[in-house]
Amino acid sequence: MAIWLFDGTFTRNKKCCFKPWDLIQNYIIQSKEVRFIFMRKQNTLRPSKALFFFISFWMSIATFAQKKEIPLWDKIPDQLQSAGYSEVTDRKGDISEGVRMVTLPTLTAYFASPEKSNGTSVIICPGGGYGMLAINKEGYKVAEWFNSLGVTAFVLKYRLPSDLIMKNKTVGPLQDAQEAVRLVRRNAVQWKLNPNKIGIMGFSAGGHLAATLSTHYNDKVYTPTDTTSAKPNFSILIYPVISMQNGITHEGSRDNLLGKNANSESIDKYSNEKQINAATPKAFLVHATDDKAVPVENSINYYLALKKEKVSAEMHLYENGGHGFGLGVKGTNASWPKACEKWLNANNYTLKSDGYVFTYFKGNGEDGLHMAYSEDGYQWYALKNDTSFLTPEVGKDKLMRDPCVIKGGDGLYHMVWTVSWTDKGIGYASSKDLIHWSKQEFIPVMAHEEKARNTWAPEITFDEKNKTYMIYWASTIDEKFPETKSEEEKGYNHRIYYTTTKDFKKFEKTKLLYEPGFNVIDASIVKQCNGYVMYLKDETRNPVQKNLKTAFSKNLTGPYGKASEPITGNYWAEGPTAIQIDNQWVVYFDKYTLKKYGAVKETSKGWQDISDQVSFPSGTRHGTVIKVSAEEIMSLKKE
Repeated sequence: MAIWLFDGTFTRNKKCCFKPWDLIQNYIIQSKEVRFIFMRKQNTLRPSKALFFFISFWMSIATFAQKKEIPLWDKIPDQLQSAGYSEVTDRKGDISEGVRMVTLPTLTAYFASPEKSNGTSVIICPGGGYGMLAINKEGYKVAEWFNSLGVTAFVLKYRLPSDLIMKNKTVGPLQDAQEAVRLVRRNAVQWKLNPNKIGIMGFSAGGHLAATLSTHYNDKVYTPTDTTSAKPNFSILIYPVISMQNGITHEGSRDNLLGKNANSESIDKYSNEKQINAATPKAFLVHATDDKAVPVENSINYYLALKKEKVSAEMHLYENGGHGFGLGVKGTNASWPKACEKWLNANNYTLKSDGYVFTYFKGNGEDGLHMAYSEDGYQWYALKNDTSFLTPEVGKDKLMRDPCVIKGGDGLYHMVWTVSWTDKGIGYASSKDLIHWSKQEFIPVMAHEEKARNTWAPEITFDEKNKTYMIYWASTIDEKFPETKSEEEKGYNHRIYYTTTKDFKKFEKTKLLYEPGFNVIDASIVKQCNGYVMYLKDETRNPVQKNLKTAFSKNLTGPYGKASEPITGNYWAEGPTAIQIDNQWVVYFDKYTLKKYGAVKETSKGWQDISDQVSFPSGTRHGTVIKVSAEEIMSLKKE
């Protein structure tokens, strides 16, 4: 492929040396050469405008490439010439809604973003009773949906059965389907696809073609150019025509494919529920019970045949929806794409997204570290049957309260926790996988203070710029800050202290981090924009506060400004931990007097209480949230 440009001085035929393959790969598939010429009256082009044209050029390539059709054949097998037979496209404005009398079978490629894909691809067969192709609703729109999941999609414009252009119209569509799989599989490496994750999808009569390919992939309906397999790895069948049998088939599809006077042998052969064996690809099926065009028994019988042969299958039957609902229009049938997404994810056909882990304690922290996971940050599920991952071994009372875990710059997970109500140090351990932990250590961060009463709720924040960890916690030092001392709190009068380390072996001298002018505990610091936000608990009892606030600093080690107004409501809250979900900050916290967990979300109008939207395992106490990979969650779920 040669891309020709005129440069700023109109030097002719200067070849562009840039090769942004991610943008042009769809077009490269079959283009041999494309020339672009920028023409102006003057013989100069200002750099800014040259850049504009260059960007516009590549954007045009990207847009054009996605719609570029790839011919299936160099020479269509068993083709007959018919002067009066030519392809007709039904258009609505600039959109191709349907295609009839297909003469040139093609694949239209929709490549998924590489960062979202695990190499899965799906070939889509639109329906239309073998008389036309609903190529937009059951093709292009579906391909775009697959792209949103990170799946590459190919819309198959297959030949429709016709004695005018085919020696044997019954196998014409199957020839195209077989070659489509072979074409994708042959080019899998070049297109960065997995040759073992190629699916076939069909709607209505396109579902019959997809099921026919799934059961007739080895049929010798033409002579392929090589030995590449035409077998799909899975099928997705949406209100499919499966059977050619009387009383169940869609007669229009049968007549178009087999003819009005089809013999019993052909009817049985293309009744795909009768052709299933143990090697048939796994399937996902969708149908509406009130389908008057293609009876629901088509899907049911296919599913039962798969089940009999012990082939993996999942079927979703909906009360209503009729026929031809595509991606779903209303009612329960509109939920099938989400069910299909879950099926693809469960079968490792989509790149599993990162999730979240919540580390917490239960009771008084005697049994140690508990963890829960979530895919969306709202619904949380206990891991390891809500039993402990790590039993506490250090400290005066050997507790593991307020466990804080972060992933450090060294790739390890680092954890600190409260070991006792009255000790002068904290616990520390590290892990590569959140399952196997290093030997527990006791860090005596307040041992130098004779009148220190405690070290509570330690946390860690990693300073990426300085490659340093800051550990901070709440401590009461008797006789300090007497103006905020309260006997109602048994004399506890906390401030936030900190130390820094690069290796958790050597620690800098402990210093005061935050003195807000009130009794403060449970600080948790995250980096936001160009600074740091500290979420903290105002522990004041008289007049009662017991709520969460924020404070800001340009530097991790401070100074932090005045505490904000409360971000939580009319309840007692502690143990804040924050993470960004869908570009909004969510802060979880322990509603400890109510014995349940809550959350608030930062919006353009302020903090919104979303406690009624989150769900945590029963008994969850003061924890921290971290983002982890899908693979790590899978490993944790096996424990």
